[in-house]
Amino acid sequence: MPTRFDDAPLPFTTSKPLPTRQTTRGASVKRHKTLTRPERSVAPAPLIAPPPTTSAAFSDQPSSAPRGVRGWDWWLISSYATTWWAPPALLRLFGIREKQSRQAWREKITLCWITLLLGAIVGFATMGLQKVLCPSGSSTNLYERLGSDDLTLSVSGWVFNVSTSVTQAHVNFYSLSSQMPGQDITDLFTRTYTDYPLCTSSLRYSTTPLCNSTKPTGTKENATLQDCPLSTMSSATYTTLSIQNSTLYEGYSWDQVAPLKSYLVIDGYVLNMSPYIAANPNPIAGDEVDSAIRQVLNNQSSSGKDATALFYNRQVTKDAIPCLTTRYLAGRIDKITPGCFVADLFLYTSLVVILGVVLVRFAMACVFNWFMSAKLVRPPKDLSRTAISPAVMPEGANMSVHNRNGTAPWANANAAGGKKLRSNKTGAGVPKGLGPNGTGATAANGLSNSSSASTLVPTEPLISLTRIGAELFAVCLVTCYSEGEDSVRGTIESIAATNYSDSRKLIWVVCDGMITGAGEKRSTPDICVSMLDADPRFGNPMPMGFIAVGSGAKRENRAMVYAGHYVSKNGHRTPTIIVVKCGMPGEARDKKPGNRGKRDSQMILMNFFSRVTYNDRMSPLDYDLFRKVQTLMGVTPDFFEVVLMVDADTKIYPDSLKHLVNAMQADNMVMGVCGETRIANKRQSWVTAIQVYEYFISHHHAKAFESVFGGVTCLPGCFSMYRIKARKDADDDWVPILVKPEIVREYSQSEVHTLHQKNLLLLGEDRFLSTIMLRTFPNRKNIFLPQAKCRTLAPDTFSVLLSQRRRWINSTVHNLMELVRVRNLCGTFCFSMQFVVFMDLIGTVVLPVAICLTGALIVNSIITPPKSFTEAIPLMLLAAVLGLPAILILITTRKVIYVAWMVCYLIALPIWNFVLPVYSFWHFDDFSWGETRRVEGEMRSKGHDDKTAVFDGTTIPLRRWEDWEKSRLRKLRREEKRRREFERQFGAGFHGEDGGSSDGGHGGYGAAGAAGLGAGMGMGAAGLAPWTRARSEYDSDAGSVFSSDEDVWGAEIGGYNEHNPAFPPPPIGLPPDSLTNYHPGGNTLGMDEMASILEQGFDDPPPGAAGLRAPDRSYTPSPLQRQVDKTPSPVRYQLSDGAYGSGPNGNGNGNGYAYVPGSYAAPPPAGGRARTPDLDTPQPDSGNSINSVSSSIDSRPLGVGHAKKRSGGAGQERYGPLGPLADDDTGWGGGYQGRKI
Repeated sequence: MPTRFDDAPLPFTTSKPLPTRQTTRGASVKRHKTLTRPERSVAPAPLIAPPPTTSAAFSDQPSSAPRGVRGWDWWLISSYATTWWAPPALLRLFGIREKQSRQAWREKITLCWITLLLGAIVGFATMGLQKVLCPSGSSTNLYERLGSDDLTLSVSGWVFNVSTSVTQAHVNFYSLSSQMPGQDITDLFTRTYTDYPLCTSSLRYSTTPLCNSTKPTGTKENATLQDCPLSTMSSATYTTLSIQNSTLYEGYSWDQVAPLKSYLVIDGYVLNMSPYIAANPNPIAGDEVDSAIRQVLNNQSSSGKDATALFYNRQVTKDAIPCLTTRYLAGRIDKITPGCFVADLFLYTSLVVILGVVLVRFAMACVFNWFMSAKLVRPPKDLSRTAISPAVMPEGANMSVHNRNGTAPWANANAAGGKKLRSNKTGAGVPKGLGPNGTGATAANGLSNSSSASTLVPTEPLISLTRIGAELFAVCLVTCYSEGEDSVRGTIESIAATNYSDSRKLIWVVCDGMITGAGEKRSTPDICVSMLDADPRFGNPMPMGFIAVGSGAKRENRAMVYAGHYVSKNGHRTPTIIVVKCGMPGEARDKKPGNRGKRDSQMILMNFFSRVTYNDRMSPLDYDLFRKVQTLMGVTPDFFEVVLMVDADTKIYPDSLKHLVNAMQADNMVMGVCGETRIANKRQSWVTAIQVYEYFISHHHAKAFESVFGGVTCLPGCFSMYRIKARKDADDDWVPILVKPEIVREYSQSEVHTLHQKNLLLLGEDRFLSTIMLRTFPNRKNIFLPQAKCRTLAPDTFSVLLSQRRRWINSTVHNLMELVRVRNLCGTFCFSMQFVVFMDLIGTVVLPVAICLTGALIVNSIITPPKSFTEAIPLMLLAAVLGLPAILILITTRKVIYVAWMVCYLIALPIWNFVLPVYSFWHFDDFSWGETRRVEGEMRSKGHDDKTAVFDGTTIPLRRWEDWEKSRLRKLRREEKRRREFERQFGAGFHGEDGGSSDGGHGGYGAAGAAGLGAGMGMGAAGLAPWTRARSEYDSDAGSVFSSDEDVWGAEIGGYNEHNPAFPPPPIGLPPDSLTNYHPGGNTLGMDEMASILEQGFDDPPPGAAGLRAPDRSYTPSPLQRQVDKTPSPVRYQLSDGAYGSGPNGNGNGNGYAYVPGSYAAPPPAGGRARTPDLDTPQPDSGNSINSVSSSIDSRPLGVGHAKKRSGGAGQERYGPLGPLADDDTGWGGGYQGRKI
């Protein structure tokens, strides 16, 4: 009798002592350092409110944060302080009735005030700081240095242009200018005492006449006065002399003042004391001012003659300063005031920083595009090493205490905790010790007997990377909402048509609800399913429950999984999974049943691979996906290492997938990579035209620069690849990346409270995912790969563009606010990714102010052209910011047309930098997806929450794979038992047509002596009686048609059997390890010969005919394509313990099969052929017997990509891979007595 199992959770209880984990041979798998996790270090605090702490390291399913009253924090207080003038009653009056909406509105107003404040600071620093610190302007604009400009002279400190002057009888301006340009000629003009009202003192510095002609009557002086040949200093005089005031001060340096006789400096004013010294050659007794003047002139003849300190020491001299600086002024020291110095310092610092950042970004973007990215796309070379197997689970995974090497339960020899699901009876079992690992537990394709797997999964913790090869197993996720058939088909077709092996890529389509797009006649799920060449072994899918991203009743959902292949136009047959979210029964009348959003569609995949990676508890949907993915791909899902996420309106280039995978292979630290997204509808409208340059520069300039640091802040959701898990540098353990519990839990949050959290989570899923990955793994890399390209449809109307950019801009601001707080990003200070993020954040917030300042700068430069380098600095910055990307376009694409696209972008610059940001900032509290895609009959929604429903717990069962698998095997045994009971009572073939089974023809293997499924191919070890019907008369593949107390989980398990022998076996996922002693006498065939064998069979031709194919000889198709013979009463066989090819006198018939006594048909005649109906003959278990026949190359571990030719003796029963063969159906002639194909 088969061994009975109970659905008990792991670990299994046992009385034996706990085994110690043994080290593996070769490179050991480091499992002993359980407390040292350098990849994890200190986990960052969650961005969104975390769920309640569980006892495990991570929860089985991310649960929402408990609802409650939000605490008073500094941000909440700030929002109330900013909006104190808007009480709740006033907000309710304006239609904001919900408390949560009112709080979001307050936070929006606070953020807008902060944005205005930052804009004001930037505007003040750009335009106002110079005027405040240096009101009179920069020093270079005020002064003209003495001797610097010909044809200039100075009068009372002002520079006059004498290029058009009229020469006088006693004055030649040209001659004076040639002697010393800019020299002081104030003493040539007639001046009177009344010209200087500040000179009120009776001392001689104030009363000494300056001209002989204006000397007052009775005035006595020590010497003769100067003649003043020119008239008074007035505008009329200047006009008469044709000299013009340039409004500049005459500037002197200290070195120029020192050699000038009778010149001194007081408080920066250069004074020409020549008239005073000429009128008073001798010192004046008792005149303190005269003494101070003569002291400076006599004692500082070789220095700068600065008299400021001397004159400010005494009151008399201090009072004389105003008169002296007006009466004897010749110019000013050419200096910079502290305010002007600070203003100029800020301006030059800004120039260096901004221009440096622009130039460095430009240079590094070019370096990455030209050199670094080229290395990433090279095919991997070091594939001969041995590394940890994908079947090994990472630290923290759920595994049995008996698991010594850390492999997953579906890869172990004894899947269910070391227990076997069948007993090997003498004469009815398979000889032990004959499997590839010497355990006798390996099934037909390398899996255990208890597993439902039919694929080659290594049970050892180490694997040669040559078995995986250069092409990693990749999932291509396509999320659909309301797209039409052309968009969806174009996306799937482009993925299937890539030059990436179909055996290594899986197309995973998720339809977000039963939705019909605007203008479509069929719903999106109908469109997707119609493209699928469905695998008939799976039957009609049944809705499977899973926990969705949502709150209330929306947290539960159901989905149907369609599995098959997509056949592309160029002949590719790509395995495809289509997940259709159909909703709970209560959503049947809703307009969008099953719809939970794009993030929920991504979480279906992320949750699935996270649970597979950690052997966590699975939902019914996860287990259904596990079985179908495994059957389609030939490997268990833990072999998948990367996932490509694309939107349903995106078409990828043929070599893009290979380039992205090569980048992942080239650098193990890369956790995410995106390609270039180009616009497919460039010329559709002016809205698409202005986006072409923006798309290009955001990739080749911004993302290329960020890739140098490995910190691309946003991997676009329309075309990005993520690493599911990565090997450590020593190849001795796995590091989960995308499926890391912290990332999965945070990305699946549904309860958000603050406006900041809502903008993070509900608007930009792709940017938020990039943010939490960088926060969790700051030392790993997100990069951009320019060689990988795709095309997508951009918004073609302004309203759609406005809605899209609102989400993007708001999501950018809030995500950058979080990234700027991550301190351990690449680089340091100004040369760090953190500084770059800070600059991007400030630049995004001040975009409206920046465009206004740019317009003012351009207008001001046109009206008043810059006259100095300092004035031209802002224009230089503007030219650098706008001009360098144009150069990048030319040297990157070498297409002049992109310059035209840049012109279109510049014309629309006010839209990009003012209209879109202002609209976005004012809609900070709008969390809807807007009008990017319309749904037929859709009304505007506020999200995917159902607050009206009371959600208490969940009805979705979560069980580990081992428990689901044992329940599936029980179900099959029950169905087989009931089928046999019906046959005993009513005869064979009574239940259903053609001997159909009771559960739809997809399950029901095993018999009284066989508990398991016999090599994972749908056969028991003894008493096996598979049936012929591939599909049931029942519409659903749900569960048993009989009620049973044992069938607790039958309704949650699909009733199909993926190992039904009526269908071809699953594909070979991995080539087996080379075992040279497995068939020492066999010949090794090449790939071409192997392909021919796959089509014609695995047996040898008659002697002399090897390799000869007569042109007129016809060949029968492969047994997989042969018409079946439907006989209601099959002959039952089981594998014999005898050697392969033993004759009639042995235990078997020479073919590895033995007649089962007690079967309902007579045994085959000796030497004759036993007919079998409809492929009912059981499959040989090549994993447990080396002398058996299999239709799978994978079951023959004889080397990578090769098959062994084997021959059998003549006069024996002839069996092909799927059962007994008809007479002379091989084309070798009726006289051939050997085994025939």
